[in-house]
Amino acid sequence: MTNFSRRLLTWYDDHGRHHLPWQQRPTPYRVWLSEVMLQQTQVATVLPYYQRFMGRFPEVGDLAGADEDEVLALWSGLGYYSRARNLHRAARLIRDEHGGRFPVTFDAVLALPGIGRSTAGAILAIAAGQHHPILDGNVKRVLSRYHAVEGWPGRREVEQQLWALAAEHTPQQRTADYTQAIMDLGATLCTRSKPGCERCPMSRDCAALGQGRVAEFPGKKPRKALPVKQVVMPLVLNGRGEVWLQKRPPTGIWGGLWSLPECDDEAAFARWRDEHLGANDRGLALEPIKHTFSHYHLLIHPQRIQLQQQGNRVADGGAMVWQPLAQLEQLGLPAPVRRLLESLARTLEQ
Repeated sequence: MTNFSRRLLTWYDDHGRHHLPWQQRPTPYRVWLSEVMLQQTQVATVLPYYQRFMGRFPEVGDLAGADEDEVLALWSGLGYYSRARNLHRAARLIRDEHGGRFPVTFDAVLALPGIGRSTAGAILAIAAGQHHPILDGNVKRVLSRYHAVEGWPGRREVEQQLWALAAEHTPQQRTADYTQAIMDLGATLCTRSKPGCERCPMSRDCAALGQGRVAEFPGKKPRKALPVKQVVMPLVLNGRGEVWLQKRPPTGIWGGLWSLPECDDEAAFARWRDEHLGANDRGLALEPIKHTFSHYHLLIHPQRIQLQQQGNRVADGGAMVWQPLAQLEQLGLPAPVRRLLESLARTLEQ
């Protein structure tokens, strides 16, 4: 055991988080769900989602047997929806190929959809006590600072160096505690901004702190100006307080979610309106909404349309539905679309 891991475990025993819900009965399924939810998401945000998921899907078989719409509805607002789709796919593979039991060999876990090397290691270390290093965002930050590893961790050679350091420090004993401890250190003290170096158990020999360069590690990804994509979204309402929604393709942005139709521009919107609605059903432009993805900004221009007659050509179908505004929680919706519709529902209630 290195001095690093020894001091980290001593700190964890006194100051680490020991009461998170997935720590109370750390089965592979429960830890897997928490690890996937925690990817690029903070614990405080994840907790209510985790509780709702476990309440509805207490075992992997319950998740495997669920409808994708229900899974996405419970995930709605947590973002990065491919995580939810991969969870659902993996649960069905566990049911169909592993007899409903979560696998406990590294290669079998790694083969499941949405699970990479670090997530597989974390699941097996925490839930099965196996010896595997991990390298999530928190661990990259801790090790980059402690060893003053130069360069952006997204570069292959930098990532390989960090994996070697992660393996060096991961002890053979108390691997589960060490895994939780290093994630806790990154989440609570060695944070991205305003790190608590004065309380950190590693401060006396942290290379970045010693050089006065903590803010420089880990190295930043080369920045590019994000392009802006603009879309017009028809928001069609009928006299029953229902909104017309379409199901998006299973892959891509917001894959598998229910959303408003999209038109590339005003001309495309005019053609869509002429094709689907009556001649008197004109749009009322609402305030634009900006939503940022990792690789572009999306500027949404909602066009509210209140149908003037019942005999319109918008109808139910396999990938479209009239959904009551009062029952939006039943469907998985993109966060900006959900906010838009919930705001509209409150306005109509006044």
